[in-house]
Amino acid sequence: MDKKIPKTFNDIKLYPMMRMVGVMTCSTIFLVGCASTPAPTEQIATSKTAIDTALSAGGNEFAPLQLKSAIDKMEGAKHAMGDKNYVLARQLAEEAQIDAQLAEAMARTNKAQKAAEALQESSRVLRQEIDRQIQ
Repeated sequence: MDKKIPKTFNDIKLYPMMRMVGVMTCSTIFLVGCASTPAPTEQIATSKTAIDTALSAGGNEFAPLQLKSAIDKMEGAKHAMGDKNYVLARQLAEEAQIDAQLAEAMARTNKAQKAAEALQESSRVLRQEIDRQIQ
């Protein structure tokens, strides 16, 4: 039994093939890691639409802080796009969209509350008129 037991990894005959597989794997991981992030143009457009919707819902009047935050973040996203920092641009655009949606929801909620209050006031006035006619 003259089998030689390999003492180091270099003694194994499969070493060149394993090294090739390792190099290919590392190269693939490196290339995938270095792949450029695409420009978030779709997210920017979606966020802009959300801001426009919040404006039309009355965000300036009912949720000015949230709307201003959305607009500021959108400006930051546009600046990051100019700097080709697409990761930051996407993050800011997503945050701007969320802030704009919050502003829109707050505006619609405030409008609904005001409408409910007006309806309650109308109902109260009507009750008073009915009570006065009965007496």
